[in-house]
Amino acid sequence: MATPTAGRTTAGRTTAGLAGAPGSREAARRAWPVRALLGVLLLVLAVVAVLTGDLGARLLLGALGLLAAVRGAGLRRAGALRLGGGAVAGGLAALAVAAVSAVGTGWVLLAGVPLGLLAAAAVASARGGAARRAGSALLVWAVLVGGLLAVTAAVQGTGRAAAVATVVAALAAGLAAVPVLVGAAGLRAVAAQPVPARPAGCAGCACAAGGCGNA
Repeated sequence: MATPTAGRTTAGRTTAGLAGAPGSREAARRAWPVRALLGVLLLVLAVVAVLTGDLGARLLLGALGLLAAVRGAGLRRAGALRLGGGAVAGGLAALAVAAVSAVGTGWVLLAGVPLGLLAAAAVASARGGAARRAGSALLVWAVLVGGLLAVTAAVQGTGRAAAVATVVAALAAGLAAVPVLVGAAGLRAVAAQPVPARPAGCAGCACAAGGCGNA
């Protein structure tokens, strides 16, 4: 669960890296529609979860579980077998709970929201710099949200606490959409950059290899 601050930092680094890498325009051209679609999906899920009660909560949990499973599969392909495997297993479990039980969805969100904030705080703090400050802020929010859910469950019951957890999860999804959309806009700008013109009189073979015989 990323914060806008940490997400914008990551998005900026990704865009800057693509801007100077060979084949960056083609990579950005492929990547920006996917990120834009993901950002819009997170925003829609956030709105639906807040407005439609149990159905929205199940849709939100199921979609987040699916995204976690897809991300975990990518991590496994990248060599992070343990982390990727955990993400795949957790994501598929969340998807299964959302598909079969509204009550189970409430319990998963009730426990998962503060734990997710704590996990995001640990990941952000480990990166250092601006992300470390974002991680400290997330840690404070994790404690506050965990306390709010515990008090709500004790005073008004677990059903009401699960509803509050759903709203918090929806807000987090909406906030996470912001850096995703900012990153998509940056990638789109990279994809739209004009191709540099070749020097006059260059046949292409020497320059393509990194040098020019006319120099």
